[in-house]
Amino acid sequence: MLRYNGGCNAGHTIFHKGKKFVTHSVPAGVFFGVKSIIGSGCVVDPDQFFREIAMLEKGGVATRGKIFIANNAHIVTDAHKNEDKQKGGKIGTTGRGNGPAYRDKYGRTGVRAEQVRKLKPYLIDLYDEWYGKSAQGGSASGRKNINILAEGAQGFGLDIDWGDYPFVTSSHCTTAGALLNGLPASAIRSVWGVAKIYETYVGSKKFQPKGKVFNKIGDIGEEFGSTTGRRRQTNWMNMASLERAIRMNGVTHIVFSKTDVLRDVGAWAVIDKNKVVAFKSEKAMQDFVLKRLKSFGIPKTKVYFSDSKETI
Repeated sequence: MLRYNGGCNAGHTIFHKGKKFVTHSVPAGVFFGVKSIIGSGCVVDPDQFFREIAMLEKGGVATRGKIFIANNAHIVTDAHKNEDKQKGGKIGTTGRGNGPAYRDKYGRTGVRAEQVRKLKPYLIDLYDEWYGKSAQGGSASGRKNINILAEGAQGFGLDIDWGDYPFVTSSHCTTAGALLNGLPASAIRSVWGVAKIYETYVGSKKFQPKGKVFNKIGDIGEEFGSTTGRRRQTNWMNMASLERAIRMNGVTHIVFSKTDVLRDVGAWAVIDKNKVVAFKSEKAMQDFVLKRLKSFGIPKTKVYFSDSKETI
């Protein structure tokens, strides 16, 4: 598994064997014994990385020989974190230092993982990993026969180029962002989009409309940021935003999560053409969504509605 962008500004909550884990940089594949790589598109906070390793080991998750860091991934320093905490409030950053770290990366003044001695046991060369060492000698060995599941840190709506700028993250959240980790476009076999059946946002911009129903969705859906603990704003799913994400990322399959939340709330709606479209039942909403997805080129057989953590 390849974590291809972001850093500790994103928290991923994982329930594994009856235990709850919150990771910020370690890819989710480690929970299943899969080789897990923090890619070149990521920024790494060494202190947080080792805290996560210790947390996982304490929780019974084996990490030895499973977690690696691209040698050309960039490092988040204490100076980056201090700067972010002092200056990042206006756009609602997490204060984890990601923005300053990416700035220094592109300003060519950053520090790479290969320069940090204590990370040496975890370093990996992505070129060797994808293509084999023989390719460096000039022989056309081609791409190795391996399966790669690329895991993004944030959703498409926070992409540095295509999100609601400046209320965005500092890295590329698109399918193309995964390819920046040394992979050719021809390597893509399928793109799985994952979206909540309603929308959420944590940050400084106004996102949530007035109405008790949205607070109810947030309460039942336990919508609190895994990294900051801040309450997420909620809204109905926006069909135009969904279409944009599907088309620009080449989505071939899609999973809608948390359908049980709207079921418990007893309300179903989407935003379509800048208007709220309400439905009398869950099935009516799903039928509407399926019909629209078909027009985007995604058939019903490649659409999944998940109503529990176990089925997603």
